[in-house]
Amino acid sequence: MTPRLFHLSPDNYIFPDPMFALNDPDGLLAIGGCLAPERLNLAYQSGIFPWFNEKEPIMWWSPSERGIIDLDEFHVNRSLKKAARKAQPVVTVNMAFDSVINACREQRINAEGTWINQQMLQAYKNLHELGYAHSIEVWDQDKNLLGGLYGIMNSGVFCGESMFFHQPNGSKLAMWALVNWLKKHDAHFVDCQLENPYLTTLGAKLIPRSEFLTRLNKAQSYEIPNSMWAPQILEYIYD
Repeated sequence: MTPRLFHLSPDNYIFPDPMFALNDPDGLLAIGGCLAPERLNLAYQSGIFPWFNEKEPIMWWSPSERGIIDLDEFHVNRSLKKAARKAQPVVTVNMAFDSVINACREQRINAEGTWINQQMLQAYKNLHELGYAHSIEVWDQDKNLLGGLYGIMNSGVFCGESMFFHQPNGSKLAMWALVNWLKKHDAHFVDCQLENPYLTTLGAKLIPRSEFLTRLNKAQSYEIPNSMWAPQILEYIYD
């Protein structure tokens, strides 16, 4: 397929084949459209995600190499195990989604700016209300948030969007809890979108776009248990 850049209309939710994405590491595929829940769900099911800054048009991406974490390859080192034993954290699901996504946004604004602009913020809050966007929260014994993450799950793949920490290892504890929760429910893998050194320490790796799309397609038959993302405390999640 010859790479090309597509322009999407606001009222047509169909995406072009991700294999048309430009042959650069990030894989820009299309510009425009909207962030309606139906479009976002279709994007994630197709191996596409939005990523753009404030005052930029909506941009849709499908990287030539995709960062993923296979659940059995998640790396837990001794310092992370020690942190879990010391903190004795309480882990919850979908009990503070707004707090998590707001913390993800604030952490990046303070550091380097963020792609979680106001459009994205509202779009993912809408997806959460519809039962597609989920959060993992890690609390200390005084009910303070240590860290957390959020992402989309509409198949057997959890599409991670962002994470944050208020205390050292807070985001790593959230990712460890997520991986164990997905393993408990026989899910497929975590989509990290792009690789970075931080995720690499946790076991993330790059696979070609074609392999990612094949694995994503197989994950579409996965049936998400109704109880999986009900607001709850996760008992013994680090066992």
